[in-house]
Amino acid sequence: MDADLEAHFCEYAAVRQQQLLRTAYLLTSDVHAAQDLVQIALAKAYLSWGKLRDPRAADAYVRRIMVNEHTSWWRRAWRHREHSTDVLPEQPDHDLDPSDFAERDRMWELVQTLPPRQRAAVVLRFYEDLSEAETAQVLSCSIGTVKSQTSRALATLRGRLAHQGASVDTIGGV
Repeated sequence: MDADLEAHFCEYAAVRQQQLLRTAYLLTSDVHAAQDLVQIALAKAYLSWGKLRDPRAADAYVRRIMVNEHTSWWRRAWRHREHSTDVLPEQPDHDLDPSDFAERDRMWELVQTLPPRQRAAVVLRFYEDLSEAETAQVLSCSIGTVKSQTSRALATLRGRLAHQGASVDTIGGV
């Protein structure tokens, strides 16, 4: 890779690292796995950086790598082992009202119970605020598949919220 391309990649990685880490955490629900996922995605992106035709598509390209890599992880049986710990990871400080935390956390717990494909669709559509077309590109599927996966996920979340006695309107905050 020539010096200009490498400098461009390093600048991209430095600027986008926190956003990519957020996406990875939303996919994995584990800080360490998220860091690993970002590192792997950036390493793979680095190897193909010179082949990227449109620099504006870099975010979509790296997100696609992360989703594909994460999909490979959950397909492997050894990744299904749970790891217990006595220490919870530190949560970043937010400017949110503390009363919002319980509802947000309850919603996130429900999102984590979704099947991986539905969860990826919800994360990309509602947490990353991607359009249906952008989500379809990242997931390597059709817009219709994104719509159906998202619809099924939201129906599942609504059902689980109703079962818990919560308001169905909470889904809008996903």
